[in-house]
Parts: sequence; C-alpha cells; structure tokens
Amino acid sequence: MTTDSPQGKTILAVDDDPDILGMITMRLGKRGYEVLTAVDGEAALELAQERMPHLVVLDVMMPKMSGWEVARSLRQNPATKDIKIVILTAIGEQVNAMTSPLYQVDAHIDKPFDFVVLEETIDGLLA
Repeated sequence: MTTDSPQGKTILAVDDDPDILGMITMRLGKRGYEVLTAVDGEAALELAQERMPHLVVLDVMMPKMSGWEVARSLRQNPATKDIKIVILTAIGEQVNAMTSPLYQVDAHIDKPFDFVVLEETIDGLLA
C-alpha cells in the first residue's frame, strides 16, 4: 500500500444536516476511507479525541459547539493538534477566507460544494 492511498486513513465528517453527512460518508467511503460521523460539535470533539482521525471535515454552524470551537480545541490539544481540518460551510466565501487562518484550519470549502473539489482537497492533505 502506498502512502497516498486512502485505505487505512480515517476521516471524521461532522455536519448537522443528515443529507450532507450521508453524501460525504458515501462518497469518501467509496474512495476507501474509513468515515466516522458526528452531528454536533461536542460529539465531534469527543470522537476526534477518542479515535484520532487523520482528517476532520467540519461544518461551522452546528448545535452545542461550533466548528470553529471544535477546530480551536483540536489545535490546542497536543494529542490532536496535527489532525488535518477542512471547514465546509455556508457562512460565505469572504468570512470563510478571513476566519479559517485564525483557527489554523488546513482548507476551507464553501457550500454548496463540488464533491470533486472536496475529494481532491482531502486527497491532497492526506498524501
């Protein structure tokens, strides 16, 4: 197995919209990734600390804890600080571009999004 193969890589997909979460899970699973899911920020943070995924696809506007709060917590914890983070949100391209660096996320994609762009971004970060 080569190092850039999705096989053996775990992704945590986090979104409170079950349709988006289902589509992300299906598409990334078909590519060979193991996909974990969470529907709110608190569950995402717990699962990330427990399972240590290679990458988190993270919505921003969620119940209990925002995606920005999750990203900040992941970066502040020495055990999770190196997990790759892709923000996937509908807050607007300009806000996303300005805010993402503040939370040290690795990439941001605006909703509505193209699955090919999401897949290429993930593949690039995990290569």
